[in-house]
Formats: sequence, structure tokens, C-alpha cells
Amino acid sequence: MSIYPVGKLPQADLVELLARLTPPPDSRVVFGPGLGRDAAVIEFGDRYLVVKSDPITFATDEIGWYAVNVNANDIACLGAVPRWFVATLLLPEGRSDKSLVERIFEQLQEAAQEIGVSLVGGHTEITHGLDRPILSGAMFGEVAPAKLVRSDGARPGDALLLTKGISVEGTALLAREADSRLDDVPAALLTRAAQFLHQPGISVVREAAILAESGAVHAMHDPTEGGVATGIHEITEAAGLGATIEAAALPVYPETRTLCAALGLDPLGLLASGALLAAVDPSAVGTLLADLRRAGIPATRIGTFRASPGVMLHTADGDRPLPHFPRDEIARLFEAADASHPA
Repeated sequence: MSIYPVGKLPQADLVELLARLTPPPDSRVVFGPGLGRDAAVIEFGDRYLVVKSDPITFATDEIGWYAVNVNANDIACLGAVPRWFVATLLLPEGRSDKSLVERIFEQLQEAAQEIGVSLVGGHTEITHGLDRPILSGAMFGEVAPAKLVRSDGARPGDALLLTKGISVEGTALLAREADSRLDDVPAALLTRAAQFLHQPGISVVREAAILAESGAVHAMHDPTEGGVATGIHEITEAAGLGATIEAAALPVYPETRTLCAALGLDPLGLLASGALLAAVDPSAVGTLLADLRRAGIPATRIGTFRASPGVMLHTADGDRPLPHFPRDEIARLFEAADASHPA
């Protein structure tokens, strides 16, 4: 029996497991589990209830901030407004004190207040066998049925937009969990990169709301583990489409390039919360980019959806398949570090 490596469950195994699930017995389930689906949608009177859960496992610093924003992003990608958050905080035995718990609770409260979310419950415990805190959250939001943006809604010919750049979350995490191989990276760059968590920030709630309000967006997706490349594969596969991506248009932050070069990582496969992928009507691209710029949110058209399957990366040297990242580059880095320092 082969043992899974650190990171997401292999996509083929996940697809197989999801295929075994029986349809939900409740007819009010509008949108259940599926590959590339950001959240579940349940009919609730004249509104849809949108539900998402996600853990924070890589980060040890500001995990409260990560947890609220990462979960809120997936709610916003369906055109919904994040409203309520439930957190399960697991703390390592022998390493946890009141100051640690207070710090995480403060992060949760600050992040929730910034995006207008209410903290409504959860669970906190000291857990055997952990070497760091683990925070898993469930976010609930709501949307009018007519405003729902399905994550499988991309259409052939749609333009693919990317907000901000590659890779906001991964860059912050690399700087905050600084590896000794970054000792030669200028301190000012590390300080700047560490602040990516807040500026440009890992939330996509504002840009998702702007795009959803336009009526010209057909699908949105928050690329997280596995990076922008995995996010692109997920949004195309969810719709049963392919895409052509313009390599020259991909906006990689200079800080990300520097850190990835020092650590031997590929920015395309690096944890990517903070960017938003959106399939939009091609006739609305100019207007949408202008709307986002007025809100202080940079955005770029990076490609086009097509009916034929597969995602191709168009470069000056020709086309090649967009790489797959079975696990995030952060997971690969951490696994290599563990292997070089066995217990």
C-alpha cells in the first residue's frame, strides 16, 4: 500500500471517492461536493446558504487571520456574502499557554471584523500528537439565487482574469517561516514579503463582489494549495473545458521569484490565496479591469477558455501543457526539510 505524501489528496483518488457518494437525500442541496467546487449551496427560503470548511495546516504564524480569510474567499467565489464563522482550534500539548490562545483569538476577531463576519462558535482543545497549532474553520454565507456564480460555469471563449498576482499567500508564508537558505536574501525583501499576508492581502472578497455585481462573470475560483496552476486546472475541469494561458501575462511578484529561486520552487505551484481566477464574458474585459483598478485591485487577462480539453501554456518558444502540481510547492519544501532532519 502506498502512503500519501503531505498535501492534497491525489486528484484521481478524490474523483473516485466523490463518485461513490450517493446524491444528498435533501432536495434543497443545490450544489454538493465536486472537483473544483469551492463551497456547497443549500436552498434556504428566499436565499441560498453557502457553506465551506478549510483547515490551516502549513502556517504557524497568524493562523487566525489565514483561517477566516481563506474560508471567506471560497464563499465569495460563488457570489455570496460571508456572514458567520465557526472555528475548531487544536493546540499542541506541552507547548500551549494562555498568551498563544489569546493571540489566535485576537487574529480571528480582527480578520472577521475587517470583512464583516460574525464569529458564532467552535471548539478549542489541547491535542495529543501535534507539534504546532491547527485551526480548521467553517464559513457560512448567503446569496440571492439569481446572484449565484457557479464554479463550473465557465464557457468556451470566456476570458480568464487573475487578480493581484502570483503568489500572495505562499510568498508571505515562505518569508514568515524563513528557511536558512534565505539567509542571503535582503532583509528588506523578507520583511516586505512577510507583509503580503496583509498587503496586497490574502482576501479576495472585495474583487469577487465587484465581479459578481457586474453580471458578466460566469465562474470564479480561489487558487489555494497547488498554486495558480492547480487553480486553473480546477476551474477548467469543473466546466469540462480547456484553456490557453499566456505565459508572458502571468503576473509573478518579484519577491516571489526571488524566494522561489533561492529555494528551488516553481511559483506556479505555490500556495496562492490572495489571487482570484474569473471566467468572464470577453466583451466585458475592459470594463471589469477598469472597475477593479478603480477599487485599487490590479487584474490581468491571462488566457482564454476553449471547448477542447487540456490547458496549454503559450510561450515565445511555443505551446506546452500547463504543469500539474500533485502537491503544493510549500508541502514539497517542508517534506524535504523533514527528510534532511529526521527525528
